[in-house]
Amino acid sequence: MEIIDIGSVVIGLIILCVGGYAIVSGGVSLAKRLRISSMIIGLTVVAYGTSTPELAAAILAAFNSHTELILGNIIGSNISNVGMVIGISAIFAPLLISKITVRKWLPIMIGVSLLVVAMSYDGEISQIDGFILIVALIGFTIFTIKTVKRQGSLENQNTESEHVEGELFLSRYKIETLPKALALVGLGIVLLFLGGHFTVNGAVAVAESLGLSQLVIGIIIVGIGTSLPELITSIIAIARKQVDIGVGNIVGSNIYNILLILGIAATIVGIPVSADAFSGYYIMIAFSLVLFVGFRKYIPRPIGFGLVLAFAIYLGSLVL
Repeated sequence: MEIIDIGSVVIGLIILCVGGYAIVSGGVSLAKRLRISSMIIGLTVVAYGTSTPELAAAILAAFNSHTELILGNIIGSNISNVGMVIGISAIFAPLLISKITVRKWLPIMIGVSLLVVAMSYDGEISQIDGFILIVALIGFTIFTIKTVKRQGSLENQNTESEHVEGELFLSRYKIETLPKALALVGLGIVLLFLGGHFTVNGAVAVAESLGLSQLVIGIIIVGIGTSLPELITSIIAIARKQVDIGVGNIVGSNIYNILLILGIAATIVGIPVSADAFSGYYIMIAFSLVLFVGFRKYIPRPIGFGLVLAFAIYLGSLVL
């Protein structure tokens, strides 16, 4: 394994994170200048924008026929979001979780995970399956917007976390003019393309040199790497006493990872599913089920330690 391959992955992940950061910042600013409501911004620009690093890596992998890397990216990202992001966040402070997140959004997250498992039993997530996932994504977005409108407020909902996340981005990026906002979005797109290129090529080279499958490398390197923005955002939110942001943000992110990223990638090229992927699916769902502890209205520190420990054991099992 050459150092240049590892360097390519690290540089690629950094560029992906910066590119996603730029797109969300510029996109939220553009939406506000167009007088789009904060609710719609949170549900569209920020929700989709925070998934752009994973999406960029998946699209580059699809066009280069590295299909195992796509599944590894999604499985790894969703497991990392719960085991690493929520686990570490809960260790810092008990995470509040709203009733609507536990009763509505969490079952939807598990439901779309089970849908992917069902689609995979024939050994492939076909282009038709990808189209179905995209249709489900559109339906989910419309359903979420209508649900929030009925509630009359974004408080204590997972969509609020997306909006607050957008505010966290804006608090650090003050985009004052329309040209600057457009330039930031354009820069973000270019960076995502470059970052995806470096990450995918480097990850494939590392997998080949270590004799590991692209699925495993996708889970360990790409999946974890593209989850770092969520971890940073959650820690920033906790530092600002916004401890209710973490769980909703992750649940929403995991839903979009499956419907948006897998949907688009599978539409581009059918994705073969190996037997190893199913164990990843089941572990991903198992981590999700732990979040039902939120019926107690929060995720306590012991659960956080447990999630981090289970995540570490899972990673160790992949390498050994």
